[in-house]
Amino acid sequence: MASDIPRANLQPLSLHVPEPKFRPGDTVDFASVAVPPVDAARRPDTAAAASTFVELSYGLVRVLGEDGHAVGAWNPRLSPDLLRRMLRSMALTRAFDERMFRAQRQGKTSFYMKATGEEAVAVAAAYALDYDDMCFPSYRQQGLLIARNWSLIDMMNQIYSNKGDRLQGKQLPIMYSVKDASFFSISGNLATQYPQAVGWAMASAAKGDTRIAAVWCGEGSTAEGDFHSACTFASVYRAPVILNVVNNQWAISSFSGFAGAEATTFAARAIGYGIAGLRIDGNDALAVYAATAWAAERARTNHGPTLIEHFTYRAEGHSTSDDPGQYRSEGEPNAWPLGDPIRRLKEHLIAVGEWDEDRHAAQDKDLADQVKAAQKEAEKNGILGHGLHQPLDTLFDGVFEEMPWHLREQQAQMMAEETASGRPWDRT
Repeated sequence: MASDIPRANLQPLSLHVPEPKFRPGDTVDFASVAVPPVDAARRPDTAAAASTFVELSYGLVRVLGEDGHAVGAWNPRLSPDLLRRMLRSMALTRAFDERMFRAQRQGKTSFYMKATGEEAVAVAAAYALDYDDMCFPSYRQQGLLIARNWSLIDMMNQIYSNKGDRLQGKQLPIMYSVKDASFFSISGNLATQYPQAVGWAMASAAKGDTRIAAVWCGEGSTAEGDFHSACTFASVYRAPVILNVVNNQWAISSFSGFAGAEATTFAARAIGYGIAGLRIDGNDALAVYAATAWAAERARTNHGPTLIEHFTYRAEGHSTSDDPGQYRSEGEPNAWPLGDPIRRLKEHLIAVGEWDEDRHAAQDKDLADQVKAAQKEAEKNGILGHGLHQPLDTLFDGVFEEMPWHLREQQAQMMAEETASGRPWDRT
């Protein structure tokens, strides 16, 4: 029945357009960001029904306190040796990023993306997963490969798209693919890895395997249809998969409000699908480890998927093609209330008497030297602008299981023309 209220008396309809709190030149104040006490979140049994702990989608799982000590139900009680290995992998990721960023600025490669401030999201998760658990990363999880001790030279060859690049220059720099490290090919199309990860996890379960899948995307990508399709399939079939949402507050130049952050948390999206949801401090390596280990056990014991929101902050630009100073205040990275993940883990190790500043400085120098040496080796295979590193007849290698007839004809024609020109390509 139509309303009896005359339309002339109604206020006109309006739309809400999200607007970030701070723009360039603004003074930053993150007082509105709620940071609960470090021991506030309870840790349910991994077999518990998702409906019994929905509050964990709205809180913040934390382990490291302001004094550097690990407390609370989520404390994974890791050995000092494992903590030092995690710290080294995180510091190596940052050192790798710094050198590759400079390489891009020197014109040696066309593109690079740093993970500064988000190292714990990938590194701590890698240590909590089994090596053969399949990872479906987005484009800021290079820490997964570094934590799994993958060759830095191989990663740099891919960044340079040189003659040592296993992918033969077919992927944009930083979009690695390492089957031997259980690292699925990175795609520049947002959220495509989500249904791929769920499908892989379903296949693993259908085969009676014991391996699980883990996938990552940014908070902006949760607005993609692929994200929601994946959540539906994961929920219906209880796929053994961990769905990671890296909420670093910014999707390129649009802030998280455009993906729904003003309405609720990203972890709360799990509730509507009936799956487990955790919202965690993404700059707390121990919280990331604990949440990932919890979700992995839940998946491995057939209790279904878990969606983990990593509440963190992108400290620098989205990529080397981005200038964050054009859309956000310069004071944001330093004002972020959850601090720096490397510094926090370092301070924890110092607090428990297992590390010190001198050892940390020595480690930083050692890692910088290691990355520099790897760069020199990779650059022997070529850099951007130093000619074509891949023979043209490899153009379709690895693209088709069986090359279509018309492409075979074109390839043969191309090779004949090159031979006739007196400039044949040498596969060596």
